[in-house]
Amino acid sequence: MTTSMREARRIAVRGVVQGVGFRPFVWRLADRHGVTGWVRNADGVVEIHAEGTAAGLDAFAADLAASPPPLAVVDDVAWSAATIEGHEAFTVDASVSGGGSERLVPPDVATCAACLAELFDPADRRFRYPFVNCTDCGPRFTIIDALPYDRARTSMRAFPMCRDCRREYEDPSDRRFHAEPVACPACGPRTELRDARGRPVAAGDVIDRVAALLADGAIVAIKGLGGFHLACDATDDRVVRRLRERKGRPDKPFAVMVPDPAAARAWFDPAPAEAAALASWRAPIVLVPDRGRLAAGVAPGHRRSGAMLPATPLHHLLLRTVEGPLVMTSGNATDEPICIANGEALERLAGIADAFVLHDRDIVSRYDDPVAWVRPDDERPSVVRRARSFAPSAFALATPSRGAVLGVGAELHGAFCLADGRHAYLSQHLGDLDTEEAMAAFRDALDRHRRVFGIDPSLVAHDRHPDLLTTRFAEGLGLPTVAVQHHHAHVAATMVEHRLEGEVLGVAFDGLGLGDDGTIWGGELLRCSAASSVRVGRLRPVRQPGGDAAARHPWRMALAFGAAAGMFDEVEARLRPSGREAAVVRGQLDAGLAAPWTSSAGRLFDAVAAVLGACRDATYEGQPAILLEQLASAIAPEPRYRAPVAVVDGLVEIDTHDLFATLLARGDEPAPATAGWFHAILAEATARACALARERTGLDRAVLGGGVFHNDRFTSELVRRLTGAGFRVFLPRDVPVGDGGIALGQVLVATARREAS
Repeated sequence: MTTSMREARRIAVRGVVQGVGFRPFVWRLADRHGVTGWVRNADGVVEIHAEGTAAGLDAFAADLAASPPPLAVVDDVAWSAATIEGHEAFTVDASVSGGGSERLVPPDVATCAACLAELFDPADRRFRYPFVNCTDCGPRFTIIDALPYDRARTSMRAFPMCRDCRREYEDPSDRRFHAEPVACPACGPRTELRDARGRPVAAGDVIDRVAALLADGAIVAIKGLGGFHLACDATDDRVVRRLRERKGRPDKPFAVMVPDPAAARAWFDPAPAEAAALASWRAPIVLVPDRGRLAAGVAPGHRRSGAMLPATPLHHLLLRTVEGPLVMTSGNATDEPICIANGEALERLAGIADAFVLHDRDIVSRYDDPVAWVRPDDERPSVVRRARSFAPSAFALATPSRGAVLGVGAELHGAFCLADGRHAYLSQHLGDLDTEEAMAAFRDALDRHRRVFGIDPSLVAHDRHPDLLTTRFAEGLGLPTVAVQHHHAHVAATMVEHRLEGEVLGVAFDGLGLGDDGTIWGGELLRCSAASSVRVGRLRPVRQPGGDAAARHPWRMALAFGAAAGMFDEVEARLRPSGREAAVVRGQLDAGLAAPWTSSAGRLFDAVAAVLGACRDATYEGQPAILLEQLASAIAPEPRYRAPVAVVDGLVEIDTHDLFATLLARGDEPAPATAGWFHAILAEATARACALARERTGLDRAVLGGGVFHNDRFTSELVRRLTGAGFRVFLPRDVPVGDGGIALGQVLVATARREAS
C-alpha cells in the first residue's frame, strides 16, 4: 500500500480510560483495522497517533467509543488530521505528564472471573496466590500515589517483576498487559500471620490456619484492599457478642461475607436486583432480607442484614476454606478511622483481635467497604456509603466551574469534594468528623486527592454551622469561603447527579442542620436553584430538650412532642422515665432553656420510635428510625386520618403535633400497625404539602435529599404519591442521599454563586 493512500490522525479519548485496560484494547483495535502508530497515557487522556486508510481510521475511531473495555467510561473521542510519521507497527508508548486536569481514575475492582479461575486451578502458577489480578480487576486508587497511573507511581513499585510477570506485563495481547499491580508468588506481596501480641506465627498455610482459628471462635484482623477487617464466625453468637464488647459497638449491625452467590441465597433472601448488585464488580455490602440463620447479635432488631461477597483473592480463599458466613466489619474501634498500616493495626486493634493477617503491600488510601440498597421500585442499587469501588469516580457538572472548589461536607458521614472544570470528585466515606483523630484522617485524604488530581482550590464551601470541625477547618485554610445551608446542599447534591438546572422544589428531611433563622431544621420544603434556596414549607416546630442529648435519647423527643400536643403526662406514663429525668425535661420545655426549636423529621421519627417501644435510647445515628421501619407492618393504602396541612406564617406546614396526638390516641392498636400507619400518614401529608407548595411556586420537580430517605417504607410511599400527583421526582443513586453527599451539593452551590458574581 502506498503512502499516498494513507493518512494520519491524532485522537484524544477522555473519560475513565486509565487503569482499565484501555491501551491494550486500542492496540487490538489497531491490529484489527490495519492501523499503525502509537498510544499513550497523558494526564488522564489517552492520546493516539493513528495511520491507515480513511476507511480503516473511521472504523477504528468509531470502535473506540462503541466497544470499550468493561470498566472504561468513554466521555469523548476527538480527532484531527496529523502528519504521517511512517510507522510500520502499532506500539504502546510510555505515559507522559504535562500538568493537565483530565484525571478520571478508576476505583478498585473486585476479582474477575478469569483471575478467580486461576486462583483455584492447581495447575496455574498463581494457584492460591492472594494477590492475583489483571487489567480487569484488582486494586487501583488504594495503591496510587500519583498520576499517570503507572507501576512506579503505586505502592507496587516495591515489588520488581519476575521474568514471567514482566513478559505478561509487556505483551499487548496478554490480559495483564500494563496491569500495574501484576504479581505472582515469585515476586509479589506476601501474607503472614501474627498472634494477639503481634508475634509471627510460623509454619503452615496462612489461610488454613486462619480458618481454624475462626472455627475455634477467634476474632481475626485481616488486611484487605483499603484497610483492615475484623472477622469472626457469623453463626456463633458468643463470639459476635465478644466482638461487640471489644469494638465498643453494642447494637449497630455487622456486615456478613459469604463465599459466592449460591451461599448468599442460602443465608439471605435477595431479590434478583439485589443478587445482581452483590455479584457485580463493585462487590458492595447490600442490605437484603435475612433468613434468620445468623447469630442473633449480627443485626439485632433488623429484618435485613448487610450481605457481601469477597472482593479480593485473599477473601475468596478464606471464605472457600471456612465454608460458612463470616462477620466482616471495619478494622477499627468504634468512632476511630479504619486501620491501614500493619503497625497501626497491631497497636490499635490490640485487645480486639486474637490474631492478625498482614501483608507487605502498602495501602496508600484508606477505604472502607461500600454499602448499597435496592429500592423496590428500582432495579439499580443506590449508594448508602460511598467507598471502595465507587469513589473516586467523578460526577459531571452541568455548568463547568471557572476555578477549583473544595466542599468540606458536614459532620456525620464525612466526605469532601474537589471540583475543577467539568468534574467533581466526591471522596470516599471518612466516618463521622467529630474528633481531631477523624479530622487528621480527613486532612490526609484531602491532601492526597489534591495531589493525585492536581486540584488546588481557590474557594472553599462549608456548612453554615459555625461549630463543626469541618467549618473551622475550612475557615483556617486562608481561602475565600462560602457558607451553604445544610438542606440546600442536600437538594443540590441530587441536582448534580441528575444534572438539573433552574429551580426545583427541594424536599429535605433529615436529623438536623442549622437553618437560615438560627433554629434547627430537618423537615423542609425549599425553593431551590443551584445558587439560592428559600424555605417554603416545614414540619411544625417543637422544642428539642437537651439539644444533642435528645438525639441520643429518643424518649426526650417523645416527651417534647407529648408536651406540644398537650399530652405530656400520657407520654410520661407510657415511657416511665425516672421522676428526676421527666422533671428535667419538663423544666427545659417550660423554660425553653437548652431546648432549641426544631422542625426535624428525624426527631419526629425518634419520638414515634420511643412511644412504640422500638428504641428508647440510641447507640448509633439513625437507630430509632431504622428500628421503627423494621417494626412497621404493611402500610394501609388509604389511611382514614389526614394530618393537617396549611399555610402558617407564610409557610406550608405539616401539623406534626396533631399527628402525634392522633398516634397516641390509637391506644391499644398493635405497635407494628401503628408504626405502619405513621409512615403512611407522614408520606401522604408530605405529598399534600408539596402539592400546596407547587400551587404557590409553580415548581413540579420534587428533588429529595436527607438521611430520612434511607427509610425505604416512607420513601417508596412518598414517591408513589408524588408521582401520582404529577410531580417529576428525583432521588440520588450514585450520591449518598444522607450527609455523605453534602460536600457535592456544597460545591455546586459555591460554583453557582461564583459564576453569578
